[in-house]
Amino acid sequence: MKDIKFTDFDSLSLQGIDEDAELIPLLTPEDEEEMNNEVLPETLPILPLRNTVLFPGVVIPITAGRDKSINLIKEANKGGKVIGVVSQKDETVENPGVSDINTLGTVARILRVLKMPDGNTTVIIQGKKRFEIAEVITEEPYMTATIREANEKRPDPESKEFLAIIESIKELAFRIIRDNPSIPSEASFAIKNIQSNSFLINFVSSNLNLEVKEKQKLLEIADLQERALTTLKYMNVELQKLELKNDIQSKVRSDMDQQQREYFLHQQMKTIQEELGGISYEEEVDEMAEKAKKKKWSKKVNEHFDKELAKMQRMNPQVAEYSIQRNYLDLFLDLPWNEFSKDKFDLKRAQKILDRDHYGLEDVKRRIIEYLAVLKLRNDMKSPILCLYGPPGVGKTSLGKSVAEALGREYVRMSLGGLRDEAEIRGHRKTYIGAMPGRVIQSIKKAGTSNPVFILDEIDKLASSHQGDPSSAMLEVLDPEQNSEFYDNFLEMGYDLSKVMFIATANNLNTIQPALRDRMEIINVTGYTIEEKVEIAKKHLLPKQLKEHGLTANDLKIGKPQLEKIVEGYTRESGVRSLEKQLAKMVRYAAKNIAIEEPYDIKVSNEIIEKVLGPARLERDKYENNDVAGVVTGLAWTSVGGDILFIESILSKGKGALNITGNLGKVMKESATIAMEYIKSNAESFGISPEVFDKYNVHIHVPEGATPKDGPSAGITMLTSLVSLFTQRKVKKSLAMTGEITLRGKVLPVGGIKEKILAAKRARIKEIILCEENRRDIQEIKQEYLKGLTFHYVTDMSEVIAIAITKQKVKNAKTL
Repeated sequence: MKDIKFTDFDSLSLQGIDEDAELIPLLTPEDEEEMNNEVLPETLPILPLRNTVLFPGVVIPITAGRDKSINLIKEANKGGKVIGVVSQKDETVENPGVSDINTLGTVARILRVLKMPDGNTTVIIQGKKRFEIAEVITEEPYMTATIREANEKRPDPESKEFLAIIESIKELAFRIIRDNPSIPSEASFAIKNIQSNSFLINFVSSNLNLEVKEKQKLLEIADLQERALTTLKYMNVELQKLELKNDIQSKVRSDMDQQQREYFLHQQMKTIQEELGGISYEEEVDEMAEKAKKKKWSKKVNEHFDKELAKMQRMNPQVAEYSIQRNYLDLFLDLPWNEFSKDKFDLKRAQKILDRDHYGLEDVKRRIIEYLAVLKLRNDMKSPILCLYGPPGVGKTSLGKSVAEALGREYVRMSLGGLRDEAEIRGHRKTYIGAMPGRVIQSIKKAGTSNPVFILDEIDKLASSHQGDPSSAMLEVLDPEQNSEFYDNFLEMGYDLSKVMFIATANNLNTIQPALRDRMEIINVTGYTIEEKVEIAKKHLLPKQLKEHGLTANDLKIGKPQLEKIVEGYTRESGVRSLEKQLAKMVRYAAKNIAIEEPYDIKVSNEIIEKVLGPARLERDKYENNDVAGVVTGLAWTSVGGDILFIESILSKGKGALNITGNLGKVMKESATIAMEYIKSNAESFGISPEVFDKYNVHIHVPEGATPKDGPSAGITMLTSLVSLFTQRKVKKSLAMTGEITLRGKVLPVGGIKEKILAAKRARIKEIILCEENRRDIQEIKQEYLKGLTFHYVTDMSEVIAIAITKQKVKNAKTL
C-alpha cells in the first residue's frame, strides 16, 4: 500500500468542490480506492456526535453547539481538516467523557463550515475510513486520542452471493423511495449512479430510519457482506412498515374523502332546498321539537321522544334509517296522547239517536244507556268491551256509528275478517324495511282522540297462520286490565287504550277463542220479525235508496202490504241486506222510467212487484199439509236466521235397515239412530208390532239435499216422523217442534229459539213443541212476537208423541 499523506487529499475529486456549489458529487470507485490506500495519522481530535453515525464515504451535515466541538472544528478547519467522529452512547449527556462514547468511529474530512444565523456552526463532513480509539490523550480543550485503523473484510467482487445482495439492496431502496413521500424521487438517481458496492451499503445504512445503537452495530460489522445482509434485513422491515402505513393512510384518506364529498353534497342540497322553498333537515328537526312542546304527553313519553329526536339529528339524512326515524317521530307527534273528546251525558238525546237509527235491538240500546248512566255518575270508568253477535244484516256494525254519535265520540272501524298476521295488530319492529304501526294504533291516530268508539268488525273471522295468531294478539287489546299499557312493536312504548269503547261484532261465537270471548260482554242481536222488517224498510231503507238514486218520496210510494210481500216472497234472512237490494231494484225501476220519460205507477202494486222482481221465489217455507205419514215440520237455526225444515220418512220391504239422506252431519245422523232405537225399545207403548222392524227398511230424508245440515235440535222431529210412519197416523196440523233427545227418552234444550220462532211465524205455524228448559228463552222475547202462537213445553219423548200424533189415520194408510 502506497503512503499518501492527508495533505494530498485535495487531489481527490471530492475535495475539488466549489465553496458555493449546491451539490456534492458521489464517491467514485477511483476515489474509494485512493481513500482505502490512505495512511491514518497516529492521533486525531475526537468529535462526539449525539444522534447520528457517520459511515465511510458518506457526506453528512452536523451542527456544533457545544464549546468543545466548536473549538475542535475551528482548529481542524485551519489545519489538516481531518477529525475522528464517534457516536455517543447516550445522547442526553452534555459533556461526554471517555466512558460515554463508542470506541469505533469514522475518520472524517471537513468539507465546509457554515455560520448559522442562530449562532450555531454547521459543518459538512465526509467519512473516510473506520478507526478505533487506542487511548485518550487529552479531554481539554477538546478530546484527542491515539487511533488505529479498523480493517474491513471485503468479499470477492465477483461473488454471486454478494452481487445478489447488492441487487436486492438497490431494488428495496427504489421501492422505499417510491413508497415514502418524504424521500425525494431524485434519491433513486443517486442510488443508480453509485458505482461502488461498499459505498452503496454505507450510503443506504446511513439513511435508514434506525436508532443510533442499531446504526453503530452496523458500523462495527467488519465483514462487508455480513453488513450488507444486516442492512437488507433492516430495509425489509422498513419497507413492510412503510407499506402498512401507506395502506392505513390510504384507507383513512379514502374515508375522509368520502365524508368530505358527502358533506359538500349535503351542503349543496341544503342550499338547493332553501332556494326552492323547501324545508331543510335542520328546520324539520326544529319543527318537530316545537310540535313536541304542545303535546300533552307524560314525562316518560317526552324523555323517549327527546332521545329519539337527538338520535335523528345525529343521523345522515341520506341513509335509509333516517326516513324510518322520521316516520317514527311523526307517529309520536300525530298520536293523540292524553287527548280525549268530552262525553255527552244527555241520556234522553242518546236514546232518541239510537231509536232513530235502529228499529228494535232493545237489549243493545238498554246496555248502552246503562253504560252512559254509570259513566255520568262516576265520570271515570274503564270502557267495557261489548260483543254484538247475531246473523248478518241486522245492524251490528252500523250500531257503532249511532253509539259514537250518542256519546259524542269519534268513530273508527277495523275489519278483522281474514286477518292472519299478528303484526297487523301489534305492528312491526321499526328495524324492518317498510315497518308500520299496527292497525289499532293507526286507527287511534286517524281518530285524533284516545277515547273513540272502536268497532272490531267480524272478530269471529280472525284467521291463524304461520305468521302468528292475531286472535291471541287481540287479548291484550280487549282486556280492560291490560290495555292501559298496550304495547305496539313499532311504537316501542305502552299506549293507553283503557278509555276506548270497543264494540266487537260476530256472526258465530263458536269460532272465537275462549280466552278472547271471556274478555267481552256478549249481547245477542237477534233477527227481525216480518213486522219489524216492514217498519225498517219504510223508515230507513226506502228513503235511503231513494236518496242514493236521486229520487224523492214523491217519485215512488210502496205501501205496507207491498213491503210485506217483498219481505215474504223475495227475502229469506234474519237481517235486512237482501231486502235493501230488492228495494234498490224497485227504485231503479222508477229511476229508469223518469230518465226515459215514460209513464209509470208511482204507487207500487203487487203486479208491479212481480213485474220488476219476478215471481215470488221463497214460498217453500210455508207449512205443508199432514196428509202423508212420516212428514213432520222441524225448526232450524242457520247463519242467516231461523228456518223450517221438513223431515220425511218412508218404509220399504227389506230386513230392517236404516238409511239417512239429505247432506246431514254426524250429530244429526246420530239423532236419527237414537230416535229409531228408542222406538224399538218402546214399540208396545206406541202400539207398534216388533215384527215390523225386521220386515221393512226405513229411509229418513231431509229435503234440500244440497244444503249441509247438522245439530241435535231435530231429534224430537225425527222421533215424531218415525212414530207417525210406523203407526200410519196423522201429525197434528200447523205444528212444529225443536229439541234434542236422549236414549233414556229425555228432551233437552236447544239454542236459537228466537230465530226459530220467527221462522215458525213466517210459515204460519200455530203450535210449537219445546223443551221445558227453553221456557226462559220464550220469556225473553217480546209478547208481540208471540201473538198467535201456542207453546207446549215437554221433558220426555212420550209427551212429544202425545201432543204431536193424532188418533186419525192418514189417507191410504199402509197395513203393517
